[in-house]
Amino acid sequence: MKIFFKSLLLFGFFSSVAFAQSKMPYQVFTKNGKKSSYEKMLKATEKAELVLFGEYHDNSVVHWLQLELTKDLAEKRALVLGAEMIEADNQKQLNQYLNGEINQKQFDSTARLWNNYKTDYKPLVDFAKVKNIPFIATNVPRRYANVVFRKDFAGLDELTSEEKSWMAPLPIPFDITLPGYQKMLEMMGGHAGEKMPKAQALKDATMAYFIVQNLKKDTVFVHYNGTYHSDFFEGINWYVHQYRKNTSIVTIATVEQKDISRVEAEHLNKADFILVIDEDVTKTY
Repeated sequence: MKIFFKSLLLFGFFSSVAFAQSKMPYQVFTKNGKKSSYEKMLKATEKAELVLFGEYHDNSVVHWLQLELTKDLAEKRALVLGAEMIEADNQKQLNQYLNGEINQKQFDSTARLWNNYKTDYKPLVDFAKVKNIPFIATNVPRRYANVVFRKDFAGLDELTSEEKSWMAPLPIPFDITLPGYQKMLEMMGGHAGEKMPKAQALKDATMAYFIVQNLKKDTVFVHYNGTYHSDFFEGINWYVHQYRKNTSIVTIATVEQKDISRVEAEHLNKADFILVIDEDVTKTY
């Protein structure tokens, strides 16, 4: 019996060493913390109507995985793509670029693209262009989130009809008791009241609304967003169900850890699949 236990301990030790020496930059887990794989994650997305792919904006590995999953999924299902990183009032310029009506330089100068667009999001947009896949600019223009932060939801009533077309229909459904919004209140220490969570809710609601407007039969909508916008099945996920109940959604969350062999307790249940990425991977900015 002693020999058996010694053998078991040695097996565990050498397994840990082998894992550490493999130098894999990430590991996929289920929401319960069980080890999974890229292949299983891909298979799950094939069956969904919507994939919410949560990212850390500066993480090189998650951007690579977004592109790889999109390419692999496109071989099996018709797709629509969309992203937080392009705002709804730039949909015209995005369409012009996708249709070859303007070049990259013209797109750069006419749309408000993020500083890391070229390294992190251009590959996704260019893949959509080559494959003739629709790409939806889902986020509310940032200036209107700032309006909510300054004037509450009531400030949106002052906008023009055109401006309101770039966001979810008013009034915005809002539940301050959702844990994600409660956490924001705690982080603010009571300052600004509910205005910060409401500004976040406007973004979540708008992204969800434009996703729902562009869902198509027998098609998977893959949406790229900061992981906080869909963690714990809240944010965009919650709003999608407000606008279209029973939508089939697969969520993917990103976390960074020193030890990628397990999911730390605070990250459990963040999403259907949790990408645990080595905290030392290269940052894109």
